[in-house]
Amino acid sequence: MKQDQFLTVLGRDEALTRFEAALAAHPIGVESVALAASLGRVVAENVVPAIDVPPFDRSTMDGFAVRAADVASASDSAPVMLALTGEIVACGIAPKRAVTAGAATVIATGGPMPRGADAVVPVEWTEPGAEGTVVVRRAVASGQNLAYAGSDLARGEVLLRRGSTVGSREIGMMAACGIGSLAVFRRPKVAVISTGDELVPPGEALRPAAIYDSNGPIVAAAVAENGGEPVAFGAIPDDEAKLRAALAEALATTDMVILSGGTSKGAGDLTARLVGELGSPGIVAHGVALKPGKPLCLAVCDGKAVVVLPGFPTSAMFTFHEFVVPSLRRLAGLPARAEARLDATVPVRVPSDRGRTEFVMVSLGDGAAGERIAHPVFKGSGSISAFAQADGFVRIDALADQMPAGTVSEVTLFTPDVRVPDLVIAGSHCIGLEPVIDRLAAEGLVVRVLALGSLGGIQAAKRGECDIAPTHLLHAETGLWNRPFLGDDIALVEGWRRVQGLVHRKGDTRFEGKTVAAAIEAAVADPGCLMVNRNQGAGTRLLLDGLLAGRRPEGYFNQPRSHGAVAAAVAQGRADWGMAIAAVAEPYGLGFLAFGDEHYDFAIPKARIERPAVKAFLAASAEPSVRTELEKLGFRPAGRGP
Repeated sequence: MKQDQFLTVLGRDEALTRFEAALAAHPIGVESVALAASLGRVVAENVVPAIDVPPFDRSTMDGFAVRAADVASASDSAPVMLALTGEIVACGIAPKRAVTAGAATVIATGGPMPRGADAVVPVEWTEPGAEGTVVVRRAVASGQNLAYAGSDLARGEVLLRRGSTVGSREIGMMAACGIGSLAVFRRPKVAVISTGDELVPPGEALRPAAIYDSNGPIVAAAVAENGGEPVAFGAIPDDEAKLRAALAEALATTDMVILSGGTSKGAGDLTARLVGELGSPGIVAHGVALKPGKPLCLAVCDGKAVVVLPGFPTSAMFTFHEFVVPSLRRLAGLPARAEARLDATVPVRVPSDRGRTEFVMVSLGDGAAGERIAHPVFKGSGSISAFAQADGFVRIDALADQMPAGTVSEVTLFTPDVRVPDLVIAGSHCIGLEPVIDRLAAEGLVVRVLALGSLGGIQAAKRGECDIAPTHLLHAETGLWNRPFLGDDIALVEGWRRVQGLVHRKGDTRFEGKTVAAAIEAAVADPGCLMVNRNQGAGTRLLLDGLLAGRRPEGYFNQPRSHGAVAAAVAQGRADWGMAIAAVAEPYGLGFLAFGDEHYDFAIPKARIERPAVKAFLAASAEPSVRTELEKLGFRPAGRGP
C-alpha cells in the first residue's frame, strides 16, 4: 500500500498564522434568549439598565431612620431620646411621614428611607423609652447604614458590555434591573468525529485489539468549555465512503469540524486526502514542530475550520488548546483564556473583623513598576455591581484584623476567562466615558473603571495604580481647571466640557427662573428645603462648597457618590435640590439651572502615557464618531467652539 509522505513540518507560529489568516474567525450570529437561558452565553450588545439599583435610598439594617445630627452626641453615658413618628417602614412600604428634628421612624432592612432621615441607627444600639419614644446609645454618621438610590447601578450605565460572559452573578445583576431577555452570540456548532477501526464507544464491550474512544468525549467537553456546542458524530471506521459521507454532513450542518486520529501515515493519508477535497483553500498546515502534536492537520474549507487532531489524547488536547481554542472562542464571541489563580499586590490596607474569614473582591491592574495590582472593590455586602467590577477575590485569615497595604496575595479568579485589564481608569466617572470605552472594547481591549472621585483618582495616578485619572477640579486661587492639582510626574490631557448646575423638580418656585446664586439663597433661607450633596473628594462637592461659602443647609450631609444618585433623590422627593451635570436632568424629568462649563480632563502618569492602551484611549476619544456621541450626550469635546 502506497503511503503519501504528508509531513511538510511548519513552525508553531507559522502554522497558527496560516490557519488563523485563512479562517478569519469572528462571531457567527446573534440571537435573543430569555434571562433564565442566558447562563454561559456571550453578550452581543451592551446591556443598559432602565432603572436605578437600588431604585430608592434604603436601609441596610433593622433599626430607626434618624437625622444623624440629632444623635451626634449619643453615648451609653449620655443617651439621646427621640420621638417615634408612629410609622413602621418595611420592604415594599413607601414612607408617608417625614423625619423631623428629634424624631425617628422604625425601619426594616431594605425599607425605603423617609424624607428628612439621613442615617439608620441599628436596633441593637437602642432601647425602648417612654411611650412613643426610643433611646439611642450610639451616634451614627450621615449616610451610615443606608444605600443610596443608584449607588449600586445607575440607569444609563452599561451593566454588561458586548463580549461579556453571563454567569450567575451577571444574571443576578440583570434580574435586579428587570431585564428579561438579552442579545447573545450564537454558539458555534462543532462536529466532533473520531476516526479508526479500533475505536469502541464507552459503555460497550471492548473487543480484542480495540480501544475505547476517549478523544471524542474529551474533545466535545473542551468544545463546550470554550463556548461551542458539540455535535457528536461518534467513531467512524477507516472506510473511505463512510468517512466522506460523515465529513460532508458535518461540513454542511455545523460551523467547525474536528476530527481526532488518522493524521499519521498509512490509514491517516485517507483522512488528510478527504479533508483536502472538501473546499478552498483546503489544508494550510499538515505537520507542526510540536512535541507532542507533530501530526496536526489544519484546514479551512469554504470558510469553515476543519482540524484533524493527533490520535493520542495528550497530543490531541495540547494541539486543541494551542490551535483550535483561540479561533473557536472568537467564533463564540469569547475572550482569550486566562489562568484561574494569580498573585497580585493589594495596594491599600484592607480592614477586617477578627474572628471571621473574609473574602475581598478585587479588580486587577498593573502598578508603577509593572507589578500586578489587586484593587479592592469596596461597595458593601448588598452590592450587585461589585461583581461586574471585580475579577476575583483575596482571602483574609480569621485571625487577622487587616491585610496591610502592599501585601502580595493570591487572587482566586471568578472565571478562568478573566483578563487583566489593558487599561485602568480611576477617578471621576462620567457617562461620556461610555462611547470611548465602547470603541476600545471593539478593538479587543479590556477596560476597568473605578469611581474614586477626582481627588481619589489623582492620588491613585500619583501612586502609579492607574493609567488614566479623570478629574474636574477648579483651583480657587488661580481659576484653572485640574492642572494645579497635579505634580510634575502627571500629564494633563483635555477631555470635554460638561455643564454643571442645580437640579430641582419642575414647578418648584424656589428655583424656577432663578440664577444658581439666587436659587441657593432661596433654598438656604427655607428650613424645609432639603439639599442632596456629593461625597468628599468629588469635584462637584468642592464646587458646591464654594457656592455655599461655609453654610450647611438641611441635607448637607446626605452625600451619595454619583450625579445620578443626586438626580434620583430630587426626582423621588427625598431632597429638593442638588448639584449635578445637565446630562442627568432630562432622564429624570428635572428642571436644571446651568451654572457653567467644567473641564472634565484626564490626568495621566507620564510613565504610562506611551502605553498602547493609553494611546488607544486618547485616539478613540479624538475620533469624530466618538466626539459626535459625546455631543449627543450633552458634552462638548475640547477644541470645539460653543
